[in-house]
Amino acid sequence: MHSVTKLPLIHAVALRLPRHHIRKACRCRAVRYIGKDRVMRAALNVATPTVGGAAAAQSGWTGKGVTIAVLDTGIYPHPDLTKPKNRIAAFRDFVNGRTKPYDDNGHGTHCAGDAAGNGYSSNGKYRGPAKDATLVGIKVLDSRGNGLTSTVIRGIGWCVANRRRYGIRVLSLSLGSPATAPPSRDPLCRAIRAAVRRGLVVVAAAGNSGPGGGTIQTPGISPEAITVGASNDRGTSNVRDDTVALFSSRGPARGGGVKPDLLAPGVNITSLRAPGSLLDRVLPTARRGRWYFTLTGSSMSTPITAGAAAQLLQKNRSLTPGQVKLLLQRHAASLGRAADIQGSGSVNVRFLASSSRTRSRAVRERILQMRSAVIRKK
Repeated sequence: MHSVTKLPLIHAVALRLPRHHIRKACRCRAVRYIGKDRVMRAALNVATPTVGGAAAAQSGWTGKGVTIAVLDTGIYPHPDLTKPKNRIAAFRDFVNGRTKPYDDNGHGTHCAGDAAGNGYSSNGKYRGPAKDATLVGIKVLDSRGNGLTSTVIRGIGWCVANRRRYGIRVLSLSLGSPATAPPSRDPLCRAIRAAVRRGLVVVAAAGNSGPGGGTIQTPGISPEAITVGASNDRGTSNVRDDTVALFSSRGPARGGGVKPDLLAPGVNITSLRAPGSLLDRVLPTARRGRWYFTLTGSSMSTPITAGAAAQLLQKNRSLTPGQVKLLLQRHAASLGRAADIQGSGSVNVRFLASSSRTRSRAVRERILQMRSAVIRKK
């Protein structure tokens, strides 16, 4: 009588029921929790240097060999993602069922570029931190940027099931809705927990409901997710003049957790344009030439952090999601604000560049030692 969508990742189903049937289901011992299938909404030339991504990339950490799945409004086959070679490894559409990559809203394409655009159309000016990473586009939001919780969970489940096939290590979720339940009961948080347990790093937006406290959205309230708020880099690559964006959601998270975990640039971020998409049509002043587009929000901060996570994983593929989170927090640059406002501070992966130089120096010293030993033997 009613269509049922199975959500095996969290041992649940999504279906439409009359109110009196819901009351009956609440009395069923086999039912642990019933929640509303809520509507989720979509929430770089300076940004990448600000988080140290450019310095890390110069040392060879470009996300190569790591796949980032962007769960959003889709992904347009932009030259910065497809040239000189196509880095879109797969596309899955849970909204319209189409098979070829597209983005009728434009938000997902921007996010893909925030994480892994290679600057092909701008002579390298607009690059994401992980410019050589592989991408998977998962369309879970419609042309207006809206989608159901159950659809997002299906997208996460697909990534879990196909993680080995496509080498997926990072999920980027620039979406959310007001948190109405603690993480232990929130269906989307339960899906994230399942993904993290299977080795996937999940990066989620804090939301754009600041500056009031307790405004972290779901799935950003998830303890397992790396929850990212927005900073304002003021158009410079110097972190010292960065501030927390006024709109960035603040903690504590519902359930009492300290959130966000980190900040990353989210104000006036220039990334990839999806020509003809909804945002492209309604925001013509945001266009930057033929191929680029400027947007603001924690939606942008999230994939920038996902790109930084990919750089870490390229350097050390054995890192667990928890270790990736810990390393990003440990090396974050504090902006001098409380933890419920800035988390550990602004993402900073410059340590990858310094560790690379340190390793190279150690290798050179070891080679010299070996040569010296050979000479002495002679």
